[in-house]
Amino acid sequence: MKMDESVRKKQMKKVAIASVVGTSIEWYDFFLYGTMAALVFPQLFFPESSSYMGILQSFITLFVGFLARPIGAMVFSSYGDKVGRKAALVTSLLLMGISTTLMGLLPTYHSIGVVAPILLVILRFIQGIGVGGEWGGSVTLSVEWSSEKSKGLMGSMTQLGVPIGMIFATIVVSLCMSLTGDFFEAWGWRIPFLLSFALVFIGLYIRLGIEESPEFEKLKEEKATAKQPVLEAIKGYPKQILLAAFTRLADNVPFYICTTFTVYYATTQLNMDKQLITNAVMLVAITFLFIVPYAAHLSDKFGRKKIMFSGMIMTLLGALPYFYLINTKEIVLIAIAIVLLSIGPAVIYGPQATLLAEIFPAHIRFSGSSLAYQFAAIIAGGLAPTISLTLLEKFKSPNAITMYIIVCCVISMTCLYLLKPKEKQTIVEELPRASNE
Repeated sequence: MKMDESVRKKQMKKVAIASVVGTSIEWYDFFLYGTMAALVFPQLFFPESSSYMGILQSFITLFVGFLARPIGAMVFSSYGDKVGRKAALVTSLLLMGISTTLMGLLPTYHSIGVVAPILLVILRFIQGIGVGGEWGGSVTLSVEWSSEKSKGLMGSMTQLGVPIGMIFATIVVSLCMSLTGDFFEAWGWRIPFLLSFALVFIGLYIRLGIEESPEFEKLKEEKATAKQPVLEAIKGYPKQILLAAFTRLADNVPFYICTTFTVYYATTQLNMDKQLITNAVMLVAITFLFIVPYAAHLSDKFGRKKIMFSGMIMTLLGALPYFYLINTKEIVLIAIAIVLLSIGPAVIYGPQATLLAEIFPAHIRFSGSSLAYQFAAIIAGGLAPTISLTLLEKFKSPNAITMYIIVCCVISMTCLYLLKPKEKQTIVEELPRASNE
C-alpha cells in the first residue's frame, strides 16, 4: 500500500529536524574534544612532556576517537540494517552524551597521575564508537524518507550537524574562556563537557518521535533484511567502500587542518591570542552552514559528482595561499584564509552523504555508507593534525602541509572519477536481489 504523500512529507520534516538536532549534539561533543586537545589537554594530561610532545600526545588521543569510528560503524550499522535505523540512532546518542559528560568529571594528571590520560583515551574511544554509529543511520533514514527530487538536500540535513555542532562548541568554549578567565585551565574547561548531559535529553526527545523509513519496513515485511550486513557490504562492495572513503580526503583533511591544527599553529607558533583564533576558526562552521545545503540542492539538479568535483578544485586552489595569509598574523587576512579553504570542502560535503547512500542497496545501506564514511575518518581527518604537526617539525615550514592538502585533493578527484553511484536504484529493484542473499 502506497503511503499518503501528506503523511510522508510530515514524517520527512520530523526526520530532517531529528537529523539536524541529533547530529549537531553528537558533533558538538566530538569537536569539543578537538578544541580542548589544542588548547588545554597538553597541560592537563601530559604536563611532564615537552611542548612538542605534549601537543603530539594530545593529538594522538584525538586520533583515538577517529580510530574507534569504524568500530562504531560496524556495531551500529549491523544493528541498524537488521533491527532498525531509529534504535541504533537513539543508542549512539546516549553513548556519546554519557562519555562526553564523564570527560567533564575526569581528574587530571596532577590528581591521579598516568591514570588520567588513560581514562581520557578510553572515554575518547567510546566517543568515537558513538559518533561512528550516528552518521550512517541519520543519513540512511533521511535519504529513505525523501522524494527522488530532494535526496541530495535531505541527505545534507545530517551534514548540517557538523557546522552547527562546531559553532555551538566554539561559542560555549569561547564564553567559558571569557567568563572563567585565568580559571579556565583549572576548572572552566569542564563546563562545556558537562553541558552535554542536558543536550542528550533534548536529542532523545526528538529522535523518539520519528518512525522507521518505508523502505526498511518493506524489507522487514519481505524478510529481505541482511543476516550479516557488514560482512555482505565488505564482500560485495569492497571497491565502492574504498573509493568512497578516499573521496573524503579532499574535504576531511583541510577541515581538520583549519579547525584543529590551525588553533595550535596560530597560538603556539605565532603566539596569537587563543580566544581570538578560536573565534576565527568558527568561520569554517559558518561557511559550511550556508554552502552545504546549497551544494546539496545543486546536486539534485546537476548530479553529485559534478558538484563534488568542483568543490575539490576549489579546495586545491584555497590551499595555496592559506598559510601565507595565516603567517601575516593579521586577523582579517586569517579570516579570509579560513573562508577560502572552507568553501571547497563545504561544496564537497553537501552532496557527499547522499552519494554514499546511493552506492549501496537498502538492505546494506546503513552498513556500506557507514564503513566508507568512518574508514575515511582514520585516513583523513583523524591523522590530519598529527601529520601536519610532523611535517611542520620536519620541514620547519607550513608549505609541506599545503602540498599535503594538494595531494589529498588529487587522490580524491581520481577516486571520485572511478566511483560509480547507483543514483536511480530503488527498493523495487533491490528486493529480489536482497531476498536471494
